Amino acid sequence: MPRFGKKYRKAVEGIDLTQRFSVEEAVEKSLAASFAKFDETVDVAIGLGVDPKYSDQMVRGAVSLPHGLGKTVRVAVFCKGEKQAEARAAGADSVGAEDLVAQVKEGWLEFDAAVATPDVMALVGQIGRVLGPRGLMPNAKTGTVTFDVATAVKELKAGRVDFKVDKAGVLHAPLGKVSFGPEKVLGNLKALIDAVNRLKPSAAKGTYMKSIAVSTTMGPGFKVDMGQLKKFIEG
Repeated sequence: MPRFGKKYRKAVEGIDLTQRFSVEEAVEKSLAASFAKFDETVDVAIGLGVDPKYSDQMVRGAVSLPHGLGKTVRVAVFCKGEKQAEARAAGADSVGAEDLVAQVKEGWLEFDAAVATPDVMALVGQIGRVLGPRGLMPNAKTGTVTFDVATAVKELKAGRVDFKVDKAGVLHAPLGKVSFGPEKVLGNLKALIDAVNRLKPSAAKGTYMKSIAVSTTMGPGFKVDMGQLKKFIEG
């Protein structure tokens, strides 16, 4: 039997965690159940009806959340020439090419997201084994391999979220902070759901969006009644 701390047990007291709620109720209950002394992150887990072992059923993309994430995002940009000045002007925290790759090889990883121009991807490939497992590898599908470095940096700084379905067919993503309140969290969730729906693989059969659960960093997960999802999307 899993054991939970006193604060967790108090937060879920009187709550049936097997019950399903409307999207709005799930978010509100999740925020109300947060108990940590720090401003917890609100997360969502979306179960998709796909089999990620097949490349034509992989769901991967990015979305700019309308209310951001409530945290400072450090962005590194791998580029050369005039693109370096563009990246710095857009607010990039670290900019370089061979020198930046060399720093990463030496163990430096003081950034939360990375952008690269297509002409330096051969260089960035040298540190793929370092960046990949940490979710930091630039990727064209998420808009982080681009010559438009200024836009990419600004979007990442503003709260763009990269997402990818895992081996179990579940997609995890942050929605902001508890301090945002229900309205902003719901706005971010709607933007994410819209983006995931647009990426539905043609090879996916049956129900695409099968389950949704909302939770905070330390709190319990609240399940969504999927029968009410359409109302939320169209509302």
